[in-house]
Amino acid sequence: MKGDIGVIGLAVMGQNLILNMNDHGFTVVAHNRTTSKVDEFLAGPAKDTNIIGAYSLEELVEKLEKPRKVMLMVRAGSVVDAFIDQLAPLLDEGDIIIDGGNTNYPDTNRRVASLKEKGIHFIGTGVSGGEEGARFGPSIMPGGSPQAWPAVKPIFQAISAKTDAGEPCCDWVGNDGAGHFVKMVHNGIEYGDMQLITEAYQFMKDGLGLSHEEMQQTFSDWNKTELNSYLIEITADILGYKDEDGSPLVEKILDTAGQKGTGKWTGINALDLGIPLTLISESVFARCLSALKEQRVAAEAQFGKAIEKVSGDKQEWLDALRQALLASKIISYAQGFMLMREASDENGWELNYGNVALMWRGGCIIRSAFLGNIRDAYDANPELAFLGSDPYFKGILDNCLAAWRKVAAKSLEAGIPMPCTTSALTFLDGYTTARLPANLLQAQRDYFGAHTYERVDRPRGEFFHTNWTGTGGDTASTTYDV
Repeated sequence: MKGDIGVIGLAVMGQNLILNMNDHGFTVVAHNRTTSKVDEFLAGPAKDTNIIGAYSLEELVEKLEKPRKVMLMVRAGSVVDAFIDQLAPLLDEGDIIIDGGNTNYPDTNRRVASLKEKGIHFIGTGVSGGEEGARFGPSIMPGGSPQAWPAVKPIFQAISAKTDAGEPCCDWVGNDGAGHFVKMVHNGIEYGDMQLITEAYQFMKDGLGLSHEEMQQTFSDWNKTELNSYLIEITADILGYKDEDGSPLVEKILDTAGQKGTGKWTGINALDLGIPLTLISESVFARCLSALKEQRVAAEAQFGKAIEKVSGDKQEWLDALRQALLASKIISYAQGFMLMREASDENGWELNYGNVALMWRGGCIIRSAFLGNIRDAYDANPELAFLGSDPYFKGILDNCLAAWRKVAAKSLEAGIPMPCTTSALTFLDGYTTARLPANLLQAQRDYFGAHTYERVDRPRGEFFHTNWTGTGGDTASTTYDV
């Protein structure tokens, strides 16, 4: 019996995906660079299954049905390239290599093009959901060589998470690096969501003085509202978890956040494409700031910093905080979709934004109830430029605005750092302001650098330069658009 698909890489994600595929009736050939891991896997988690072991790439390829499908679940970067270089000579025209790691999408663009010259198809696939998702149903975001999709579609859609209506949280995203780009934006939104939740937690703990039991109950209650989501759910679990001495474990965890780069890539791409991804970028910088632990400890003592207690009815503040979190979360998704739209236009991907929302509806880390509403919004208007303009989301933003301002203002007064909550509000204020002060900025640029400006009383595309001092001359510099 030959295998339906081969998987290289037997770390936890690779093993769990293989077991998931086996559960759904697919025969998987498993390989690992350290071959002792193959024996351990076959004797352990894969015991009494149809999973086949392979101890070399040649053996892996020989044991696969044509067209061969080989999925790499290895560390992104040079390791992926090394396996591709070893695999390509062993494969035939029409065979498929799949990269299931957190790869930077330009690498996927490059690999699709180089393997196409050899007649081999390449798919860059975003996989989200962590270990549990990989085992029981992740969100899967494939892109690359479209000719390869029919061959992998039955496997990927079978093992993916499903919505309540039974729809698979997996569909073809687009050509080249589209799948990995969408996964990157997913991770960027994840950064934003997590930071927003931590800001609400600090407002509750340091501002309102709530106990961990009260905070756990609050997040549990919020999970029954429009905030219903995986991250809100696990936050309630974390706040209720006690260490061996009975105290909250979360308070014993060092406050320095790690990151693996996908949030940073999202911010860099937003800058490259000229999209104001303010909230997600702030969430990356918040992690960078958290890493400066020793400096922060010294600075608190130097400045005598203390967070003021927030007075007033606690329940009223909690309701305002819930509204601020909900509104900010909508802005996070809205900015993410703005970035995907610009990248889609730039690369000719023709992304289906309703489908993207569907793929994130289950299995992934940012899965939440209102992703169904996001799908509805883009199904109703595929050209929607700003998610907040959809009637459903505009209604929420309008209703939450007063409470959102109240929380943002109080955080500044009390000294509670809420960079994502406040930047989301500032973004909406800027986005909904017809005339911003950039006219003065353009005048400054023209004054010191002859960078020119457009006029409100002339057609767009006409550029003017003023000799502001009478001594600067009339020669203009070149101009450009981001």
